[in-house]
Amino acid sequence: MHKQELVNQVAKVADVSQQTAAAVINAVIHAVTNAMAAGESVSLVGFGSFSVADRSARQGRNPATGVAIDIPARKSPSFKAGKGLKDAVRDNRLSSPPSYS
Repeated sequence: MHKQELVNQVAKVADVSQQTAAAVINAVIHAVTNAMAAGESVSLVGFGSFSVADRSARQGRNPATGVAIDIPARKSPSFKAGKGLKDAVRDNRLSSPPSYS
């Protein structure tokens, strides 16, 4: 699923315009990105957790030449799926849309 397909699905389920759905999705992505850039984690119960992992410096090899290279330490985004998401994927189960009444 691409972003536009996600926008279409959210607009349909939430019964809002595609512009509104796109704005909400962009706002969520922006909020998660900013939180992670600040070193915070974001937990969505039942879905999963986004966090920042520290990767230590290490030595690697240039695959073209075989020459050893130093790979510096860095921070890397990480996602850990929650129980609800794992169960849905494992059981090949579609979830029901939420009720907004």
